[in-house]
Amino acid sequence: MTFKLTVGDIPFGGAKGGIRFDPSKYSQAEVERITRKYTMELAKKGFIGPQSDVLGPDMGTNEQIMTWIKDTYQYLYGENDINAEGCATGKLTSQGGISGRTESTGLGVFYVLRQLMNDSGFARKAGLSTGLKGKRIIVQGFGNVGYYFAKFAHKEGAIITGVIEHDASIYNSDGFDPDDIKMHMGREGSIKNYPYADQIDTIDPVKLLEYECDILAPCAVDGSLNAKNAGHIKAKVVVEGANGPTTFAGDELMNKNGIMVIPDMLANVGGVTVSYFEWLKNLDHVSPGRMTKKFQEQQKSNLLNMLGYKFPENSPHMKALKGAKEIDIVYSGLEEIMSTATNENWEFALERGINLRDACLANALTKLADRFEQSGMMI
Repeated sequence: MTFKLTVGDIPFGGAKGGIRFDPSKYSQAEVERITRKYTMELAKKGFIGPQSDVLGPDMGTNEQIMTWIKDTYQYLYGENDINAEGCATGKLTSQGGISGRTESTGLGVFYVLRQLMNDSGFARKAGLSTGLKGKRIIVQGFGNVGYYFAKFAHKEGAIITGVIEHDASIYNSDGFDPDDIKMHMGREGSIKNYPYADQIDTIDPVKLLEYECDILAPCAVDGSLNAKNAGHIKAKVVVEGANGPTTFAGDELMNKNGIMVIPDMLANVGGVTVSYFEWLKNLDHVSPGRMTKKFQEQQKSNLLNMLGYKFPENSPHMKALKGAKEIDIVYSGLEEIMSTATNENWEFALERGINLRDACLANALTKLADRFEQSGMMI
């Protein structure tokens, strides 16, 4: 996390923690009790707070769980801590959350991939034409990260040919509509029996990783691409939506085979970026855009009036006069941070003739060392 945050220039320190249990095997009431107890134990030791350790969502959590964490901390310390809401991110929007947090990791993966695929040098190294339009993508994992990545890539013109879940895999050379798959999962609880797949429930989830495609997006669990299967990957580009989906041996094999790997510490920094925005919102006690939206609208209207233009209220042009809402600012800020990080690390890689993962690590270590040295902590 420290390296990932440094890659994105997010001013958090970076740490990981969690509870070793499967929430899907417990009732909602049991998950709530476990979550609140965990929060209380963290609080006893001073390991949670808006000024110390800010908790964020990851595998097995959701907006409700993050809200329980916030509520427990607020119950304990809210009377004396005006910023108590900022102890956790990924909360329900009615409880201090921010619009866009749910899709932020997948959207960030999309922003990074789109930018690199629009770079002629990167696309040439991958052996692909520029742009995402027409590129065949297989996505492993169809939770928040995989689904939203697929949704935005599909909207850009990419073809989602395969989806891999823990219990089934589906493939269609003509491509899928991510929204339709998500609706099927909502009804059935799984991608099993999805009617528009060429082969239904017969593809080994591990084997589908090795199918022909242009881009492979592992967005599920760690260690998915390893010494056993990385040598058989046929994708030209691998973009890591999950944390640590590639082992060291798997990374070596893919680099040897000329596969362009976009590492997790760059590709999936979008989630913690919007968590940072949520934390800032909680400290500011005001939603981004709330104090500027009407001003922006009036400013645009005044400018058009000065130029002699006037549109009726029902004109489609009126939409362009709207001021930026919270989600507009979140999307804009996320794209800016992902774009800056992508450009910086890709240039770092080109200048030194190294792959993108090594570039991200070396660049992050250089930044960290510089900060320690400049602060006087290194002698």
